[in-house]
This record gives sequence, structure tokens and C-alpha cells, in this order.
Amino acid sequence: MTDAAPPGRMTIEKLKKRSEYLACAQAPSCAKGAVVVQARPRGDETSLVRVGFTATKRIGGAVERNRAKRRMREAARALLPEFATPGVDYVIIARGGVLKRPWVRLLDDVKSALIRLAAERAAPQL
Repeated sequence: MTDAAPPGRMTIEKLKKRSEYLACAQAPSCAKGAVVVQARPRGDETSLVRVGFTATKRIGGAVERNRAKRRMREAARALLPEFATPGVDYVIIARGGVLKRPWVRLLDDVKSALIRLAAERAAPQL
């Protein structure tokens, strides 16, 4: 993928380095239902959105963690084009109920977390 996106479209890439995940860990986060979403503005004006996914051993074994990350990837693929802010890195972290959560509720969790994080960034700081 490249930085140049067609007008009106954003480019979505995956976070690849541990340092990128650690930088997002210091950023504001929002926990909703079965997920936690962290969002770190990069400070550039590109139409690029980067996203990473994490599931800890508390979720279960490797099979369960991979299934949880697949569900979160699909939720991100469906929601980020509409609700993500360009120039922001996101990390979506699985919580305990992510595997048993109905698909519609999982989508709602991710969507409401993205909306809340965008509103917090847009709110004036006092």
C-alpha cells in the first residue's frame, strides 16, 4: 500500500513494529464491551490510517487468540473507512468476551469506541 489514496478514500495499513504499539499504549484509550481501542495521532496530514491488533494469553490459547484477532480485523475492515480519523494510529485489544460476543455487538463496541476517541480529540482542551 502507498500513502497516495484516491480523493475521498483513506489508506489503511497495519502497525508492524513493537515501538508503534508501545507509542499507542501511551495514547488515549476507550474500553467498550469486548474491546479496548487506543488512538495516537501521528501529527502528519496524510490520509493514512494504521491499525494493529492484540490479544493476550488471558483470552486463551493460540487458537483463541488468533480467532479473536481475526474477528477484530474484520470489524476494523468494516468500520475504519467510515469512523477512523486520517493521520491516526489505532490499536485494538481483545478483552475477555470477544469470542462469545455476537458479531453485531462487537461491531457496535468498536464503532462506539472509535466515535468516543474522535470526540475526545475534537473537544477543546481546557
